[in-house]
Parts: sequence; structure tokens; C-alpha cells
Amino acid sequence: MSAADAVLARLAAVLPDGAVVTDPDRLASYRTDTSTGTPTGTPLAAVLPRTTEEVAAVLAAAYAHRVPVVPRGAGTGLSGGANAVDGCLVLSLQRMTAVREVHEGNGYARVEPGVVNQELRDHVRGHGLWYAPDPASKDTCTIGGNVSTNAGGLCCVKYGVTRDSVLGLEVVLADGRTARLGRRTVKGVAGYDLTGLVVGSEGTLAVVTEATLRLRPLPPPPTTVVATFADLPSAGRAVEAIMRRTTPALLELMDRTCLRAVEAFRPMGLDTTAAALLVAQSDLPGVAGATEGDLILAEALRAGATDGYRSEDAEQADALLQARRTVIHALEALGAWLLDDVAVPRSQLAEAVARVADVAAARDVVIGTFGHAGDGNLHPTIVYPHGDAAAEQRALAAFDDVLDVALDLGGTVTGEHGVGLLKRRALTAELDPTAAVVHAAVKAALDPLGILNPGKALPVR
Repeated sequence: MSAADAVLARLAAVLPDGAVVTDPDRLASYRTDTSTGTPTGTPLAAVLPRTTEEVAAVLAAAYAHRVPVVPRGAGTGLSGGANAVDGCLVLSLQRMTAVREVHEGNGYARVEPGVVNQELRDHVRGHGLWYAPDPASKDTCTIGGNVSTNAGGLCCVKYGVTRDSVLGLEVVLADGRTARLGRRTVKGVAGYDLTGLVVGSEGTLAVVTEATLRLRPLPPPPTTVVATFADLPSAGRAVEAIMRRTTPALLELMDRTCLRAVEAFRPMGLDTTAAALLVAQSDLPGVAGATEGDLILAEALRAGATDGYRSEDAEQADALLQARRTVIHALEALGAWLLDDVAVPRSQLAEAVARVADVAAARDVVIGTFGHAGDGNLHPTIVYPHGDAAAEQRALAAFDDVLDVALDLGGTVTGEHGVGLLKRRALTAELDPTAAVVHAAVKAALDPLGILNPGKALPVR
């Protein structure tokens, strides 16, 4: 009996009916994430467990027969991290959707990996609490995927990325053993930070079956500030000045290409002659929020903003943020797209945006740059005509050029989307040789047979 037949037989014996999918038509939906330009294989099967015990049974079977396993959340990733490899089991956590506990007094929730980010936020809102990480795909992405990629979002500048909200994890190791990592307390430094190690490991070290997440008090309605700039250096100076004085709840940037795309997609009266627009929010209560908003606006104007506004109420605040929320949809409307994700020191922000524009001109593609200016995380989005093979190749080359720009400016090749398949070459360039060896050693210690998400998230060797 082949390894494939043997593992399928074992899974059929230990899992309930309907938990193993082998129909080719159904398997097609489990092959890829949302990334562009990433290779994908043909899976042996998709497995849909409902419990930690079932996940453990899947991994024990795969380990015994050396069958690769690709963990999968909602498939909203943008780096190929959830793409199938030939002959693998796609381990989908989509049926593990329970919020197991919300502890109001201690400020945490225990949730299964298939819980959708926004559904968790809505759930804990009923307890007067708030889960901070808010990726752009929060309406569809899952907590397991967020943990796997260490996802970010608009609120990262003040509240950090997913790792900063994870207190503990229940995981299943490659051989099927289960372990509890971390804690439920706010503080705790006993042992190695294995929780932090698993967060962001993109399913290459363990499979998460429960996350204990830090919750915060529900913030008050925000105060929003918008400022426009005639040149990029002024916008860059404004970001540095604002962050020296305060830490807003969000601080976002859009370049001229994004402004023009949004105005064409949904007219809002934006100044399409501006080189950049900054959007900031304060989530301090009452007068304190208005005061922080005034401070942010004053620093923007002092740095050279040509115009600026502060919201007077919640409805106006939401309206001012609409341009930033609309930008990815506006760019998608222009054609096929390839979304990049880099981060640079804030002092290099304006230089990064300018050099990305140079890449667009050199590769003859459209690139709209937006992102989380407060922490230097940019999302240059490359747009090209649908069905144009030559343009797609130029876009892929431009994508790599943007990664090189980030590294040259002392930055990183991914701020929140992960390495997956798309950025392994760039990760190899970012890590020094000793760090690359350490990565390989950690992988070998936790997954000695190399069955967990093979070929992903690690430097090229």
C-alpha cells in the first residue's frame, strides 16, 4: 500500500464522515490563498477536523507516513503560505469556530482557530471589551491565520501586531503531540517564549488549535484628522513629528496614485493633485481625543501640510476614514493587482514611497502606495492589465524591486503578510548567514521530517 493510500485509510478510520475531502472539484478551492504569482500543487486530500484531538490524529497519521501537511485558515493570505504542495493534506481549521471562554475580569478570550476576526470583535464587544488586531481582511480572515502570519492592521501603531495580543496557545506538533504554550496572566516570563516563536511561523512549526488572546476596554468613538501634502518629504516629516509627540490609534498614508484611484472609483472630493494624504485617529476619550487630534493636525501643518481637517463627531470621523478604507478596492478596479508589504524606518518613509514610484516608471507598471505610516509599513500595490502576460512579468519584477528598496533603506521584506512562497528569496537576503542557520535548526527541532508546510516561510538554502 502506498503512503497516500495508507494515510487516507488511517484518516477514514479515526475521523468522522465528511471530514476528509478527495473530490477533485471540491479540492480546487483548497489549493491556493489570495496571492498572485505563487506556485501551487495538487493536494492528496483536504481534512476538516472539529477538535484538537482530531487535529492530533491527522498529524500523527501524516507523520507516520511522511505525508506533507499544509495548514489553512480562510485562505486570505497574500504570500502563498497556504498554497498546497503536491500530495499534501490540506489541514483546514475552518470548522473549529468556538469562542470557548471570555473572561471579563482577567481580560482574555480563548478561541478556536476558525473564528473570524470580526466575529470575535463583535462577540467581545457584547462584554464591553475589544480585540485590537484589525487586518484589512478582518471580515473574512480567521484567528488561526492571523496567528500564523502575525497579522497586523490599522491599529498596529498603538496596539501592536497579533503577537502583542496573544497570551498563550494550544498547539499540535508535527508528530501529533499536543502542547500548551504561554499563559493566561498578563505577565509571565517562565521558560522560553515558545508562544512568540509559533506566532508568525506560518504553520511550519506547529498547528494552532486554540489561542488565548488579550482583550482591552472598548475604545470610545474616535477623533479623525486628515492632512494633504504637496510633496512626499513634507508628509514624511509630519509622520516623524507626530510620532515624536504622541501615539495615535492609527496613522495612515496614501500617495497620489491611490488618491486618484479612489476619486475615480468613488468620488469624495479628494485633492488629486496632492502628493500624499495622511489619515490619523485618536481613540482617547472626550476632550483628550480632541486635544490629541488638534496636536496631530498642528504637527502636520507645521511639517508642510497644505490643508487639514479634524472631525467634530463620530459620523464625520468615519467619513474622513472612508478614503483609506476604499483604496484597495479602487486599485483592484484598475486591473490585475499584486499587493506588496514592506516596512522601513519611519525616517525613510518618504524616500521609500519616492523610490517605489521610480520602480513603477522603470518597469512600466502602475503602483499605488498606501499603508501604515506610523510604523513604516507600506503596501505598494502593482496594477497591470488583465490577461497581459508581459505586463504580469513586469509586475513580478517590480514586486521584487520593491523588496530590494526596503532592504536598501534598512527595512524588512514583510511587515504583516508573511514570507510564504513569495518572499523566500528576499528573506534570504534579509537574514545574515547565522540567523538563517538558526531558522533551520528551529525547524528541524520541531519538525524533523519537514512535513509541516514544506517550502514555506524559510530562507532558501
